[in-house]
Amino acid sequence: MPIKVAIFGVGLIGGSLALCLKGKPGLTVVGHSHRPESQQKIMDRGVVDAVTSSMEEAACDADFIFLCVPVGSLEPYLRKLSELPLKQGCIITDVGSTKASVAACAAMLSLPGVHFIGGHPMAGSERSGVEAASSLLFENAYYVLTPSEDVPEDSYRKLEDLLSYTKAQIVRVDPVLHDEIVGAISHLPHIIAVALVNQIRTYNNTDADGLYRLLAAGGFRDITRIASSDPVIWRDILLSNRDILLTLLKDWNREIEGFIHLLESRDGEGIEAAFATANQFRSELPERRKGAITSLYDIYIDVPDHPGIIGQIATQLGDQHINLSNMQIIESREDVPGVMRLSFRQESEMERAKQHLQSLNYKVYV
Repeated sequence: MPIKVAIFGVGLIGGSLALCLKGKPGLTVVGHSHRPESQQKIMDRGVVDAVTSSMEEAACDADFIFLCVPVGSLEPYLRKLSELPLKQGCIITDVGSTKASVAACAAMLSLPGVHFIGGHPMAGSERSGVEAASSLLFENAYYVLTPSEDVPEDSYRKLEDLLSYTKAQIVRVDPVLHDEIVGAISHLPHIIAVALVNQIRTYNNTDADGLYRLLAAGGFRDITRIASSDPVIWRDILLSNRDILLTLLKDWNREIEGFIHLLESRDGEGIEAAFATANQFRSELPERRKGAITSLYDIYIDVPDHPGIIGQIATQLGDQHINLSNMQIIESREDVPGVMRLSFRQESEMERAKQHLQSLNYKVYV
């Protein structure tokens, strides 16, 4: 009999997983959605072999169950699954960005003969929904698995083997350690970006000319991009990782207090040392690998800011079948004035665009 994979929540992540698995030898992929309109979208997109609104129909004879629902819905789904007659040896996994709470929930439930292995594919997109699903989403990304000590090694290997179709790099991590790391490199930066944008928004509201908003169009907008993340999703993520984030925020406050002291004491050497230390560590970070915060592949080109230039360049790239994520003429940019920013979802698309535009005598910056 074919191996059955059930996917609950066939959106960007669930749909991309389905595309990686559908059509592979001996695999059948079934999607689950409560809403008829979502079911139609899933079938129209062709990411699964079948779709159903029945949780029992999707889960009961499944060899693998992927919970690709929001973090706040993971535990209710696990509880519902624990009430169903699941197949012996079934492996349940999830794709949430926090792991300790869902692992603790699974440990408390009665799941005889069924094994839960937490998962977190560290990949994403600016777009959402099954329409944005791609079989390339996880390629070269880290895919974290967080099995508990009582999960048989054979079950872990089965899930690892299945996920090889994603072409992601599998990393095995303790659930609590995962939450500490992702809290520091993803959740904390999101909080800082939101707080910073809201601080500048307050200043802008007191400025009759709106200059804060006008002049923030360049670098400030770039470094606070993640402040535009989905509010409901991030509400659930932050509350799920609450204790770790409280510790991280206290550490962050100490870092800021350190800069306050450096400025109050006019400690130029201390400021220079802080930047140098950060520069050194940042230079050691891997480049061009998908991580906890979705990368954008941007290039910049010098262009005259006049009507028609966006359409002209879009046409030149479209003629080469190069897919753009976004493009924008930046009217005020501190370091490179008068440029157009082109964003791509794939590094390969960025490199093709760079080469083509250079061949057309555009000056390209990366």
